[in-house]
Amino acid sequence: MAPGHVAYGLRAQYGLAVTPETVVAWERGRLGPSAQELTALAGVLWCAPGELIADATTLREHRMSRGLAADELARRVGLDAVGYLRMEESGRWRGNERQTAALAETLGLGPRELLQVTGRDDELAALLRDAATTRWQAYVRPVVKLLPLPKRVLEPALQRLHTDYHAKMVATSSWGASGDSGDAGREYLDGIVAHFWDAVGP
Repeated sequence: MAPGHVAYGLRAQYGLAVTPETVVAWERGRLGPSAQELTALAGVLWCAPGELIADATTLREHRMSRGLAADELARRVGLDAVGYLRMEESGRWRGNERQTAALAETLGLGPRELLQVTGRDDELAALLRDAATTRWQAYVRPVVKLLPLPKRVLEPALQRLHTDYHAKMVATSSWGASGDSGDAGREYLDGIVAHFWDAVGP
């Protein structure tokens, strides 16, 4: 269907004043439709809204790909609609542990996707750096609060980060080591989130 036909369908069937240029911008990823526009677009194209979203990366996109209204998702995770929408618009999730688990279950998010849509990547990286450089056991609970991972999976992963980091630091401080004192440890900490997902496994 040509962009002009789509724009006409949106205007005639749903009363939305969308230009063919806007439809082209949606197709090319330069603009994103609002929730109302996405639902109407799916109606014009005879498909589900989720089929129009290539790779959902935000909380809003995941919600829309599941065909859920914001107030419905808020109810399912135990939040008021206004509070949920505030979090969705800011890209920063502030739900508690139970609400986070409900969000992951409702949207079918794995741990990596959940971390991405809740905007907690930097928070996890800081916790993992601390776990690797100090006592990893003290960081099990804080990481569990961010990610719905069982402790039996998380504990060996944190222990591995700690062991690998300290092995790199011992190697750089030994008598025969080259002059790059601490560089290997810093590089390891720079990629700590990737090392964590490797340790967690699929």
